[in-house]
Amino acid sequence: MKKKWIAFSAAALAGAAALTGCSSSGGADEGAGQVYVYNWGEYIDEAVIDMFEEETGIEVIYDMFETNEEMYPVIEAGGVTYDVVCPSDYMIQKMIENDLLAEINFDNVPNISNIDPEYMERSKSFDPENKYSVPYCWGTVGILYNTSMVAPEDVPTKWADLWDEKFSGEILMQDSVRDAFMVALKSLGYSMNTTNDAELQEARDLLIAQKPLVQAYVIDQVRDKMIGGEAAVGVIYSGEMLYIQEEVENLGLDYDLEYVIPEEGTNVWIDSWVIPANAKNKENAEKWIDFLCRPDIAKMNFEYITYPTPNKGAFDLLDEEVQNNKAVFPDIDSLENSEVFQYLGDEVDALYNNYWKEVKSN
Repeated sequence: MKKKWIAFSAAALAGAAALTGCSSSGGADEGAGQVYVYNWGEYIDEAVIDMFEEETGIEVIYDMFETNEEMYPVIEAGGVTYDVVCPSDYMIQKMIENDLLAEINFDNVPNISNIDPEYMERSKSFDPENKYSVPYCWGTVGILYNTSMVAPEDVPTKWADLWDEKFSGEILMQDSVRDAFMVALKSLGYSMNTTNDAELQEARDLLIAQKPLVQAYVIDQVRDKMIGGEAAVGVIYSGEMLYIQEEVENLGLDYDLEYVIPEEGTNVWIDSWVIPANAKNKENAEKWIDFLCRPDIAKMNFEYITYPTPNKGAFDLLDEEVQNNKAVFPDIDSLENSEVFQYLGDEVDALYNNYWKEVKSN
């Protein structure tokens, strides 16, 4: 839903930038009483925006993007000036390396003390000194399975299980270059951030070998297909789990959908707030970030978005049942072999994309 890694052509990226450049926010007078926000769709409780405006007197001009790859050229071009943006880990690294971000004045963000140090530490993989970003949401990628279609002895525990013939025609894979390669690379014991061409070719060949077993390559549809009993197993983002569990209960289904973090490790992703270098209302952006770090506000957002919050204060306010939901808030030791996606450079990105095209075309 929020986390998508899609390969775009240069023409598509240029088109996305041009379309977003026509946004109403582009021509507005950016006064001191405003903040221009660029965020994923459905990634905030709208009541939170109203509360921020009421409490601060700052008007929020809010635009949305669908992918990191759509967002990046808009910020890079600078035709539309945003004050605060919510990219993902690897894209934040790319923005830092290309001097597109301003350092945050944390004197204006005292509520950062509510962010669990674990996520500040993980953020160092893409923001080494924690100068440019504040974690907003996080999650994992794992395997969802249908208890009525998978026998107890066949429950998947490893990514490698997605190559088992017993799941032929019953596997949903992510239609996403880095997520798909993550599954293959982790199953081979390699880093999901590898730049080694031989390892990438091995992962490509493994994904091609898996294709006859795959029912479909999808993104958001994994959730609904699994709820509908259309497949036995699927690769999915952990943030979908609260919705899935509620739907299974509401629909009175005679099966459960269970979530597993494979033992080879997985992607632990982090979406964070950053401030573009050309922001016109930097202090207002810092007020926005600080507001969203308030435990009561972070709790509201979690209950709306259902993606895990890195906010320790908000977590402490949640019902014990939610706190103990390991599909949403896994134990740290279950993430031992996991990694955060990193920006690997344009040349390596092109390599991944080319090998993904070979997978899809075979």
